[in-house]
Amino acid sequence: MNAVSAARKECCSSLNVLVIAQYFPPDLGGSATRAYNLAKGLSLNGCSVSVVAAFPHYPHGEIPREYRWKPLKVEWMGKIKVIRAFMPPIKSEGFFKRLVLIGVFAVSSLFALPFVGKVDAVWSSSWVPGIVYGKVKRRPVALNEDDLTLEDLVDLGLISEDSLVLRIAEWVYRVFLVKADAVTPISPAYVETLSKKYCVEKSRIHVVRGGVDLSVFRPSGHKRESGKFVVLYSGAFSVAYDFEQIMKAAKIVEEVDGDVEFVVQGKGELLGSMLSKVAELNVKSVKIVDKLLSRQEVAELLGQADALILPLAEYDKPYRGMSSKLYEYQAVGKPIICCSRGLPSVYVRETDSGLAVYPGDHEALAKAVMSLKEDYELARTMGENGRKYVENNVTTEAIGSKMKEIFETLIERRD
Repeated sequence: MNAVSAARKECCSSLNVLVIAQYFPPDLGGSATRAYNLAKGLSLNGCSVSVVAAFPHYPHGEIPREYRWKPLKVEWMGKIKVIRAFMPPIKSEGFFKRLVLIGVFAVSSLFALPFVGKVDAVWSSSWVPGIVYGKVKRRPVALNEDDLTLEDLVDLGLISEDSLVLRIAEWVYRVFLVKADAVTPISPAYVETLSKKYCVEKSRIHVVRGGVDLSVFRPSGHKRESGKFVVLYSGAFSVAYDFEQIMKAAKIVEEVDGDVEFVVQGKGELLGSMLSKVAELNVKSVKIVDKLLSRQEVAELLGQADALILPLAEYDKPYRGMSSKLYEYQAVGKPIICCSRGLPSVYVRETDSGLAVYPGDHEALAKAVMSLKEDYELARTMGENGRKYVENNVTTEAIGSKMKEIFETLIERRD
């Protein structure tokens, strides 16, 4: 091995990776989970990881006291250095408020430049600062794709396909994506759209799944004190989910079996409508827990349930995304009920880790709940299947290893 090759190998074995993410724990949502899992996975693979993230704010808009009146705050999560950038106390709801939050972070995140130190590669779920940091540091940039956001807005009926705003947004997306050295979607179903619609060369697209931290999410023998069969959702109360389906299913179930409890825990913009629907249906078996929990607390809560539910809303087309919540559900060894007409339901079926029903079909959901309650062996087997799958395929260490390999290739091409 010559001196140049040896130096290159040494550089790649100790990469300094900068992760840029507006959402980062304790924020809720798949984007925060994705960024954390990737950062930890890279750290587990010997990389020195720094994170530029916003003050905790999602989805409630409440900035913790220790961050107020500060432009930046540096803290540590284990070996990961986290530089928190200013965010205003604005609740994440509606198009305009979300746009303001994105714009503020695009600017405030740049004030962390003097504090990030040496950077060999950049991974960013926030595209503007990602490209800027890459240019300033002259390092390769991987832009993340958690969601096909624009396509989802159309599929949910929140914006017209002929909208001028949508056309402009698509053009902006295309400009950023073609500038990236790599694009890392969480779902294989995103590849064709990124390639054909946004002109990203397939050789630059690398599917890196959301992953799960098995040191936090693991099977637990604990059970909720109610003693009932508990069906649980934990996460954001956002428009991506159909909580009415849960409530209508609960109404059916409680009329035939009073020993089932539905727990919906989290925070978000739909809380008011959820409480109203519970009152309207006069359903007694649904418990809404309006509370933000730490990752450890979420893991413990999941472990106390008997079955876990992913109630995705109905989209005009089969859903192409892949919720990181599914990996966490599998990791705690519980059977899943997936309400989806797309990739998540296919994934649950293929891994034999739960049951799938169509979004909005509350009768099918009620039947799935009763099937798992009445067949303990089926529920146990599905829970075990899910745990085995994530152990073998989507640990944080595994996704970190894949991302590190991608960066090593990008660095080698540049050098």
